[in-house]
Amino acid sequence: MQQTTTTGGDRPVSIIGAGIAGAWQALLFARAGHTVTLHERSDADLMLSTSHWAGGMLAPYCESEISEPVISRLGLASLALWRRELPETPFNGSLVIAHARDRADYDRFARRTSGYERLDAAQLATLEPSLEGRFREGLFYPTEGHVEPRRVLPKLHQRIIEAGGRVLFNSNVTASDLDGLVIDCRGLDARDAEPELRGVKGEMILIETAEVQLARPVRLMHPRWPLYLIPRADNLFMLGATSLEAEDTGVSLRSALELLGAAYSVHPAFGEARILEFGSGLRPAYPDNLPRITVTSEREIRVNGLYRHGFLIAPALAQATLNYVAYGQIDNEVMRCA
Repeated sequence: MQQTTTTGGDRPVSIIGAGIAGAWQALLFARAGHTVTLHERSDADLMLSTSHWAGGMLAPYCESEISEPVISRLGLASLALWRRELPETPFNGSLVIAHARDRADYDRFARRTSGYERLDAAQLATLEPSLEGRFREGLFYPTEGHVEPRRVLPKLHQRIIEAGGRVLFNSNVTASDLDGLVIDCRGLDARDAEPELRGVKGEMILIETAEVQLARPVRLMHPRWPLYLIPRADNLFMLGATSLEAEDTGVSLRSALELLGAAYSVHPAFGEARILEFGSGLRPAYPDNLPRITVTSEREIRVNGLYRHGFLIAPALAQATLNYVAYGQIDNEVMRCA
């Protein structure tokens, strides 16, 4: 961590993009006493935002299986911020399971991660009664959590307003339109200024059933990718985990079949669930799949490249941005000066 001169002072702060990255920037800057305005090009439903299609898992230990250590560091720091700002956030842990044929993937996942407890079949059934008799063992990550993006983003926007900030929807602005410090959190829309960005498609299916009850996200080891089942309110479950190098926003037949088939293999009652929605979002990523806070001038900072870790690391990135503006601190792993 280095220190340098600051760029912010007491100037007004404008954030462009009200998805998870921008919302956390706006909230922490408003909490610090800045005059904050959060601009969003779409309406309050955020249908144009990648965050609308996200899983919302707060799982730094599970993500360490395939991510760089900086993601775990930022994720662990973010958990404390989630607890502070939204104490009602469920931290019921995460569960990883596998069928016998995928034992090698399960063992590899265990070797590459930490922070878990090994559960036998009886302990697994106690933790998640709906899975009784279906799996011989599991990995339980007790300190992880999850949020429902479509419910938590309005809560964050309300927290911003309560902290003295403004949230403006249908406000399609650019940095040149605004005074003071501008923080650009536009995701893929920022490719006019960040040509290295690419979109990585993540597909999801929303289903409804009252026949299965889960208290926490469940990851099922899969030959191509781990399926995750995320419980939502009102007997809903989100199925996801695809990560495709494609920039269309549809859901492929193969992905749908694999996601639905994997869910059915977790519990046959999912076979009777109602399919409510298919969807996909394009996650903004740099070539190294790591996030960046780029200081382009004294009046503009860009926060982008959160890839598949938006809800996990956005709070810590916002804290790093605020630390730079307020104290001149530079997080060398994520910050760049253009």
